[in-house]
Amino acid sequence: MPRFVRNDELILLIWSKYRLGFPMNRFLWFLFGLFCLNSSAQQTEYVDFERISAKIQLKPSIKEVGLSVKYEFKILKDIDSVYLDANNVHHYEIPNKNFNAFDYFKDKKLILKSSGGSFKADNRYEFEVIWFGYPSRALYFINWENDGKKQVWTQGQGKYTSNWLPSIDDMNDKIEFDLEITFDKDYHVIANGELINVEENDSTKTWQFNMNKPISSYLVALAIGKYNNKTETSKSGIPLEYYYYPEDSLKVEPTYRFTKQIFDFFEEEIGVPYPWEIYKQVPVKDFLYSGMENASLTIFSDAFVVDSIGFKDRNYVNVNAHELAHQWFGNLLTETNGTHHWLHEGFATYYALLAEQKLFGEDYYYWKLYEYAQQLLEQETAGESTSLLDPKSSSLTFYQKGGWTLHILKEQIGEKAFKQAVKNYLLKNQYKNVETSDFMWEIEQTSGQDLTAFVKTWLEDIALPQDEMVKSLRKSMFIREFERVDCDPYTIKCSDYLSSDLSDKAKVKVVSQMPNYITANDFRNSWEVRQAIAQHMTTIPLELKKSHESLLNDKSYVTIEAALYNLWVNFPEDRAKYLQQTKDVYGFSDCNVRLLWLVLHLNTIEYQPDKKQAVFDELKGYTDPEYGFELRMNAFNYLKLINGFDELSILNLIKAKSHHNWRFHQFAKGLLEELKQDEGYKLIIDGLEN
Repeated sequence: MPRFVRNDELILLIWSKYRLGFPMNRFLWFLFGLFCLNSSAQQTEYVDFERISAKIQLKPSIKEVGLSVKYEFKILKDIDSVYLDANNVHHYEIPNKNFNAFDYFKDKKLILKSSGGSFKADNRYEFEVIWFGYPSRALYFINWENDGKKQVWTQGQGKYTSNWLPSIDDMNDKIEFDLEITFDKDYHVIANGELINVEENDSTKTWQFNMNKPISSYLVALAIGKYNNKTETSKSGIPLEYYYYPEDSLKVEPTYRFTKQIFDFFEEEIGVPYPWEIYKQVPVKDFLYSGMENASLTIFSDAFVVDSIGFKDRNYVNVNAHELAHQWFGNLLTETNGTHHWLHEGFATYYALLAEQKLFGEDYYYWKLYEYAQQLLEQETAGESTSLLDPKSSSLTFYQKGGWTLHILKEQIGEKAFKQAVKNYLLKNQYKNVETSDFMWEIEQTSGQDLTAFVKTWLEDIALPQDEMVKSLRKSMFIREFERVDCDPYTIKCSDYLSSDLSDKAKVKVVSQMPNYITANDFRNSWEVRQAIAQHMTTIPLELKKSHESLLNDKSYVTIEAALYNLWVNFPEDRAKYLQQTKDVYGFSDCNVRLLWLVLHLNTIEYQPDKKQAVFDELKGYTDPEYGFELRMNAFNYLKLINGFDELSILNLIKAKSHHNWRFHQFAKGLLEELKQDEGYKLIIDGLEN
């Protein structure tokens, strides 16, 4: 057996445990586990798990997962034991008696020893384990205890797939995963890879999915719900499947707008074919992030499911492109560890921006770079900047600074050399793990440049290369114009800006600086400038009342929300008219316009006085767990504003403390503490919590 612990270290360990009164029977098991762990601490050097085939049954009513899993692995060097990461396991069985299993720290790992004594190099083994578990993370059962949309979905990155599918958490072990999932036949099951068979039983269906290439375990995924789907085909023949809720058929086009164009652009721009046989996208309720790039299957927040009006203000295009870019940068090639995380997020951010440049033009591209630069400057001003190679860096560093790094790198070496280097980097390392040096080596080889100084400035240094960023931005006439325009303080020349041929971004800047100098002619601008007027012009002079009322007809939920509130505040005599005009507008999935409308209704005594209770009940009803957390947060905030909490809404807020989405449960905890400052609310909260 390889010796991983020196004798003096082992003696010291034994002595310290004995001296501290560590029970000997527990210590012997600890010692056994220590040897097993050390002999497998770098398991990828000794063992290559090649395939995991899982038969999965889910019981959402009790949040249980049952699995029958076959593991196939090859031994690279002689080793006494192998392990599986296995969290939240309630029970397991190993039918094959050629293997002995030992728990190593409950709910963490399962260590296997061969009945033959050890595993021999160049030999292949396979074994089966039957597992039962109750995952506390990584797999989520949504709405099975209420009347909302019932779903099951996974999130492996940052949570570990081993919480529901015992496997190998180490992303350096790439494995082919094939899933067979049995579930209620009234639901649609989606998972990685091609769907090769569906077998219908009495009350269930069994869905079989096949992956032909290896992936890191955090990219294994499934989603289950009541969905319809639409399919397009890429220029290269890859099926593109778009899933949607049956009631959202009119939102399919605006939600998935430009998907095929983005896909075709990436294959051409990157120069390497899409690495899987199919690409699927599915929205889910209360997702943890905007989206997740599971291999061949992106799961994203259903907050991005929008209609044609909502598309202007909040759309899926950037997230769509970002997650698709990860299929190459992150999935085909995977970082060895967090030090190189920018190879995932920086690349996905940059290539998503290239896709948007293709769709929306060069001015848009430079505008986004400008926004990223402003965000990074704010981080640096706050003293929170870090190196791009710091594994503890913020998302802002990995994403935005990573994207900027690639932008500058391409400017320095030229587009032709950059594209060739990226292609070489992908093809040479496909289905493997990579480090920053692998990429930079290809860049230097292709460009013929020594990039030592670049690496130090952009990858290693903490300070932001501001001068270089400004110089790059000023290559854009659009950005130069934006910088020149300044109405703070207001001067006479500013009165002509909104009727000139300035860009919309520059005009929005002007509106934000001089909202009190807006004229009726200024409302003739684009929807983006009109939206800025609605947001910044809070005091409306009588002569602009009619112009401002026209904003209620704009095809923008953000504009309507801002205009409705400002008109309601400024012209009390017409409140009923404004409410009647907007009574059927709900807005985004968080009902931004509807909730504002409900609150304004309650505070407009003369408007529908006989419906106040129904309106109040509707507002409180949106706090129910059947709704998405964004909508619930919105409702809770409005109830706080009008001091309208009752026992039911407070109970729903208490339930939110245990919600799986970290943003929502932190919000709920904070709001409950605020409410407790009121003695009346404190009594209700204490009573319900106890």
